[in-house]
Order: sequence, then C-alpha cells, then structure tokens
Amino acid sequence: MKNSYLTIAVVSIALALALAGCGGEGAVDVSDVLAKPKAYVGSETCKMCHLEHYDSWKMTIHSRATQDAQKNLDAIVGEYSEKLIRTELTGYGDKLKVPVDDIYIPKLEEIRYVINSRQVQGFVIEKNGILYEAPIEYNILTEKWGPSNEADWDKTPWLNGTGGFHLTGVDLDKNTFAELSISCEACHGKGSWHAALPKTEVFQKRQTIVNPAKLSTGSAVQVCGSCHNRGISTKRQGVGWPIGYQPGKPLGAYFKSVAFKNGDTSYMYPNEYSKAANQEYIDWKKSIHAEEGVTCTSCHYVHQLGIPSTSAQTINSGSQQCLSCHRQVNNLRGHAIHSFANCVGCHMPRIAGGTRSHSFNTLLPQVTVEDPRIPNSCQACHKHKDQDPEDLQELFEM
Repeated sequence: MKNSYLTIAVVSIALALALAGCGGEGAVDVSDVLAKPKAYVGSETCKMCHLEHYDSWKMTIHSRATQDAQKNLDAIVGEYSEKLIRTELTGYGDKLKVPVDDIYIPKLEEIRYVINSRQVQGFVIEKNGILYEAPIEYNILTEKWGPSNEADWDKTPWLNGTGGFHLTGVDLDKNTFAELSISCEACHGKGSWHAALPKTEVFQKRQTIVNPAKLSTGSAVQVCGSCHNRGISTKRQGVGWPIGYQPGKPLGAYFKSVAFKNGDTSYMYPNEYSKAANQEYIDWKKSIHAEEGVTCTSCHYVHQLGIPSTSAQTINSGSQQCLSCHRQVNNLRGHAIHSFANCVGCHMPRIAGGTRSHSFNTLLPQVTVEDPRIPNSCQACHKHKDQDPEDLQELFEM
C-alpha cells in the first residue's frame, strides 16, 4: 500500500513539473504577457518545447528557403566561377536584355544569402545598405547558369520583391527580418505570447498560437497561398508579397494575385493558367481539387521525421500520389496513351523552372489550335513537342 502511495506521489510531482512548462519557468503574470504586442521569437525558441517538430522542419525545403552564404558556402549548389557563368550566359544570345559583358556577376564574398535549394537558386547581395537579388541564377535541374532580371535587378529591393516569400517576419520600415527561411512562425504566427505563457495556462497558451491543422479548410490553404503565389500587396504600393498577413487572416485582404486579364502576361496564359513558377495557389484555385476540398496538405506534408521521401514533400512519389485517391477504371482514349497510369505527365505538365502545373487539368492540342499562345499537355512531352497540334488532336480523337 505504501508503494502505491509512493508511486502516486512520484507521478503527481512529475506531472506538476511538466505542467510548469519547458525550462521550469516560475510564476507568470498572464495579463502582463497578453498586454504586450505580439512579436517573433524564432525557431530556436520553438524547439525548446517542440523538438520533434523542429527536427522534422529542418529536413524540409522551407527550412532552406534562404541560407546564409557566408556561414555556409556549400549552400551554393553550382560551381561558382565568373568565367563559367559568363560563358553559359553567352549561350542565351539575343534573349539577354543587356550585353553579356554588362551583366553584373558578384564575387563570392559579396553573396550574403542563397535562395532556394531544389530547382532554381538565386543569390542576394548588399548594395548601399540595401539587399538585392543578383542578376544571375543557377538551375539545379539542368546544372546551368542563367540570367535573372539582368536589366533592372537593382531597381527593386529584395525585401520589397520576393524577400517576403523567403523570410519570416520582414519589417520594411526597419529594413530587417526576424529569421531566415520559412520558419515556424511563418505558418503558426508570432510566438512571443505562446512562448511566455507557462503550460499551466493550457487553454490560454493554445489560443496564442495558430495551428493550421485546426483552421477551417479555406483559412488553412491560404497559409500556403500567402507564399506560393505571385501578385501585389493591397496594403503597400511596390511590395510583391502580402505584407501584414498573419496565418488565419483572410489572404485576399492583403494580396491580389496576378491575372492575364489584368495585364500580367509575363506570368499568366490567356486561359488564366500559370506560365511561371511559384504560383501553385493561383492554379489550384481554378482546379476541381479546390472545388472538392482537396488542399495542399492533402498531397504535401509539412512535418515528417527523417529524410523527406520526395523532393516536393509529397506523401507519395509521382503519379502514385494521384493514385492514392483516384482509381483508373479504363484504358480508353487519353488513358490509353503512352505509359500506363502516368497521371502527372498529362494533368500536371512542367512549366517554368521545373515546377508542375497545379491546375490538374489536361489541356488537349485543340486549345493551342484555337489560341497558339496557350500550350497543351501533349506538346509538353518531349516526344510530341515539335508535332503539329492539329495532327495531335486528330490522333487523340481516333
């Protein structure tokens, strides 16, 4: 009987210590914590209580969206040589907007940050105290160097342009940011209240942080859409990301996506499908998946312990992801063409930078016949890229 009481006492003490919070903090004035403005605290603070989630996040593309090149030169994936870069730029010929000799190629020690590590890698340098994206980029898939806004690269500061998509907590007024890459607070919101409250304040603590998994479907998918998008801020002129947006807020109030009808012909086709990378949310909104409630996290995971099984963080690889929901019932017409069950080849053809279309809609050659500006799924395949779309349409209808 004494052993039973002892066991209960030990368990009670352990429970009390656990409820005291990570790090064993003392008494906290809850009202004082909540009276202060919310602020970013950084993923190093988050990991003190959420180590498993932190470890899984560190294995994702999000954690490597922006890396400090001066602390880790190996973050630069391609061979960095001015001679090599300029030689490969020469191959672009008349496509270059300025002469190849006039394209600014920064020295290695000038590169402050490296953007992306999966498809196309960009480089950030500092000029007169302002960060700009350099006019060169490296295509990781083709292992080739290429130009990037070579004519006007230093006209828009990186923090105003795409920096908000690759960093957490950008403050344009102070020309600063809270943390490199897409960290915990980019998706969960500012964490100062949550980190300051003890675990004994169970319900208050839960209410001070955003868990996208507990948001409505419409709000949760907008968290992804706040970055996998392209357009302009509705709150500040000249900013290309949703400044002021926080997870759980209505994205449309902070951001207006690009559209062909609005003159954004560099990024959209006349049928309002994307012709540029990093616009998955725009296409998804037009898809049958959006209508049926199939969202980003239906296919992509955010946290997973261990090495990611696929480069795009999909739960299954390639067309197996599609077949986890869709059952192919016949091999007729389009489903009889080429390899069996190659869903992504036709429904998600590759667009710019190796990104796959997220409209999930097969575009037959007829769309190109009717409007040559719009590509079709068939000619996205190397076997048919040079064939006449009218001939391809006839073959499909046979």
